[in-house]
Amino acid sequence: QVQLVESGGGLVQAGGSLRLSCVVSGSGFSIRYMAWHRQVPGKQRDLVADMFTGGTTNYADSVKGRFTISRDNAKNTVYLQMNSLKPEDTAVYYCHTKLRWTGDLYEYNYWGQGTQVTVSS
Repeated sequence: QVQLVESGGGLVQAGGSLRLSCVVSGSGFSIRYMAWHRQVPGKQRDLVADMFTGGTTNYADSVKGRFTISRDNAKNTVYLQMNSLKPEDTAVYYCHTKLRWTGDLYEYNYWGQGTQVTVSS
């Protein structure tokens, strides 16, 4: 069983910071990819930032220079440091990972339950 548990969301004023965490619990797998997405009601879920096994990262243009994705391999945890937050960053943020089970050739997608981030003006 794999479970992704996010934390760190909340209410913050514009210009403030938050750090989201996502712990991937379970065993018998290797994490191949981790990402943060966000979604506002009535709109599609968008990629915010991602990180590949080798350390390559990508960011949405709207968050470049403000958000940083990082990972603690020993803790199977991915973080999203969000600085200089804007009201338009308000959304539910979802953690996403691709895992490869030991002995399996394929990668499987898993998602967290989401954590609300609200930025007031």
